[in-house]
Amino acid sequence: LSEEEEKFVLDTLAGCIEYKSLLDVVVNAFFVRDGRYCLISERNLYIVICYLATFQLEELGLQNFSRIVKSLDTAKMQKFLRFFFNTLYLNTWIKDEWSQFYDSLYVKENWIDPLLRWEPKVQQLIGQLTDKLNNRTTTVKTSAVTQPKEFNLTVPKPRAIPIPLPIPTLEKRQPVPPSTYKPPKEKKQLEKIKKKNWRKAEVIKEQHECGYSRETKVMKAQAVSSPARPQYLNMTRLVEVAGSADPVIFRQSKIDNIPIKLNAAAILREGALYQRRMEQELKRIENLLQGAGDPSEFLEWQKQMRGKDLEEQLAEIECRRLQGKLSHEEAVLAHQNVIQENKKKADLMREEKAELMHQYAEKRLQEQKEVRELVEQVMEGHKNAKQAKIKLQKYKQQIVQEVCEENRELLRQALEEEEEKLRKRYELIQQIRALESLPNLRHKFVDLTETGGHGLICEMSIVELRERLALLREAQKAAEEEKRDQIIHEKQAKEQLLLDKLDQISLFRAELGRAAALKREEKKLKPRSGERPMKDERILNLEKKIIEKTTERKKQAGVL
Repeated sequence: LSEEEEKFVLDTLAGCIEYKSLLDVVVNAFFVRDGRYCLISERNLYIVICYLATFQLEELGLQNFSRIVKSLDTAKMQKFLRFFFNTLYLNTWIKDEWSQFYDSLYVKENWIDPLLRWEPKVQQLIGQLTDKLNNRTTTVKTSAVTQPKEFNLTVPKPRAIPIPLPIPTLEKRQPVPPSTYKPPKEKKQLEKIKKKNWRKAEVIKEQHECGYSRETKVMKAQAVSSPARPQYLNMTRLVEVAGSADPVIFRQSKIDNIPIKLNAAAILREGALYQRRMEQELKRIENLLQGAGDPSEFLEWQKQMRGKDLEEQLAEIECRRLQGKLSHEEAVLAHQNVIQENKKKADLMREEKAELMHQYAEKRLQEQKEVRELVEQVMEGHKNAKQAKIKLQKYKQQIVQEVCEENRELLRQALEEEEEKLRKRYELIQQIRALESLPNLRHKFVDLTETGGHGLICEMSIVELRERLALLREAQKAAEEEKRDQIIHEKQAKEQLLLDKLDQISLFRAELGRAAALKREEKKLKPRSGERPMKDERILNLEKKIIEKTTERKKQAGVL
């Protein structure tokens, strides 16, 4: 570009960037109103023309501006200039929008008034563009119509009728055995044994249910109240409970006390447990010899206190249970009240629904009448459309036939070319196979005592390699034998240790059995505990309230 043209282009670009907000107002409105079918990619073109018409028309002059406009697309420029130089638009919304960015007096004096002065001359330019559009003539090139010719195709030979294949005959299958649909005998025997054991268990349960259930309940509550208590105290309590229970249970425990085979881990674990208990007992005896007190009195007092705590916990549990029952009765009463209220609401809703359905039915009948009239109008239009559709279908079928004939000719030529390629490839394969069938004799004699000759320090012949491998195998066998002897000695030592632990465990078990028997005898000699204490006052009050609520609920249910 020359210096003047370059300066003009740069000034135009700088102006478009500086006044972008003003130009966007006009161009966006053009795309919304008159330019709905214009391309978005031509947005910058309209921005430049708008800038030249608003800010550079005085400097360029109408002649240069007309030359720029006429060098572009006539229809687009005619549509945009007609939109922009509309006197109503300039005096109303364009002026108001530009006044949001600049002072309204400045906008009117510097931009709107000059545009209104140039508007008559620009209208003459728009008239010239309109005349040019109206006088435009379109020349359509007509091409000669292709005349189709028939293909000279060979008539195919009739196909031979294939010989039908013989129908295979299936082998006769063996019938399903009747035992498939019968249950096995073992299942019936197992069910009989199960029923027999169930009856025995019910008899045993009835015999010791009253005496044993109270003691187990007390023992569980004590376990919950003191989880950090040592294990041997819990075992003592179990023995005490067992002493006061029915003798039927101990007969069952004797049957279940079958000797179990222990593995090595279980033997070592039990041995460590008994060793730890023995050390604790020796430490206790040493403390007594040194003058320490006997904790038996404290343990007895602790036992009494825990019994009292247990009774209080049981009373608290009973109180909570009764409170839950009372809240349940109150909830049932509230639910019955809600049901009555819901019934009243449902009756009101049914009446409203019936009235709405009546109105909806009348409206639906009116809509059906309107739809029926519309369908009759549409059916009349469909009759005319069917004839045009039949003509279009015939025209399409004619075009398809012409295209199919051209495709057949192209396929025939492609097949001939492919056959020629396959023939050449077959000849080339025959030549390669003939070359490969020639004999190729290669003889090479190998000396196993020679090295490879690669020049490495660690090179050796195959004979030397075999000798070294034999030596390595012998050394490996010797190491395996030594390892096997070591494992056997360790295993024998471990077995001896386990035998010693088993002897120690049997001694401890015998002593613990004798101690448990002595405690059972002491428990039998002790007098039985007194009667159960009276119920708490809170429990009695809650029971009265529950009775009142149940009677009230039953009366309410009768009313419902």
